Amino acid sequence: MITVFGSTNLDQVGTVSRLPKPGETVAGGTFSMAAGGKGANQALAARRAGAEVRHVSAVGADAFAEPALAFLKTDGVDLSALKTADAATGIAMIFVDDHGENVIAVLPGANGTLTAEDADAAVAAMEPGDILMLQQEIPQAATERALDLARAKGITAILNTAPFLETTPQIAGKAAILVANETEFALLSGRGIDELDAAMRDWAQRHGQTVIVTLGPDGARAATPERLFHAPAMKVTPVDTVGAGDTFCGYLAAGLDTGLGLEAAMRRAAVAASLACLKPGAQPAIPFAAEVEKASAA
Repeated sequence: MITVFGSTNLDQVGTVSRLPKPGETVAGGTFSMAAGGKGANQALAARRAGAEVRHVSAVGADAFAEPALAFLKTDGVDLSALKTADAATGIAMIFVDDHGENVIAVLPGANGTLTAEDADAAVAAMEPGDILMLQQEIPQAATERALDLARAKGITAILNTAPFLETTPQIAGKAAILVANETEFALLSGRGIDELDAAMRDWAQRHGQTVIVTLGPDGARAATPERLFHAPAMKVTPVDTVGAGDTFCGYLAAGLDTGLGLEAAMRRAAVAASLACLKPGAQPAIPFAAEVEKASAA
């Protein structure tokens, strides 16, 4: 069983020919809204990968809540622990350029109301051996509390270091598995991409945890205290990279939950993340297990 303790947003997405520089206005193309939030995205990805998933989060009592939860409800994610807060549903404002690259601003709203007490309740409902997925779009005190409780209870906690915060280095070592992109890991380790393998190995050994660094079209690398390995991405021409990292995390958790080894779970997750780049939006682009299996076999 996987519990995701994290954010739920409604993404507002605009397409532009290129991403504007500070102070610059760039004329856009299309506008759309889609369910998002790193927590919700990862919950949906794990569910589409075939896992039983419970999403612990918060939304507002407003018109954005229903569309923000639509895919989670349709796909059968357990929302029994969802709370309705006296705040607006979280919003992510996203610009995507012609090459599929993006910039994102997140307005947390109801996500900011999650507390350490909510972490207590989320972990209390879990069993030893379960998987807890965490990101950094809710108050860090709640995330840190969940990490501490998971470790004490024998729960495997996966922490995705996005978005990177000043306090990330203080809590990163508390997870069983750490997932960061190359920029985040460079900030965390203080070492550049040219030292990636050595930095990952040192981090894993020093903290006694598994660290995974996602590398976009180059797939992902992992270091445990004992070894290093690589999971390749599929060769694709991206339409939109929004949500690819969340797809990787959700599929990774689902693979581990079903008993796959770390390397096999990563390889499946890397294929899923590649497929997620082929459609616009975050949640609408997350592939289903059958699509990933077909692509993996090709």
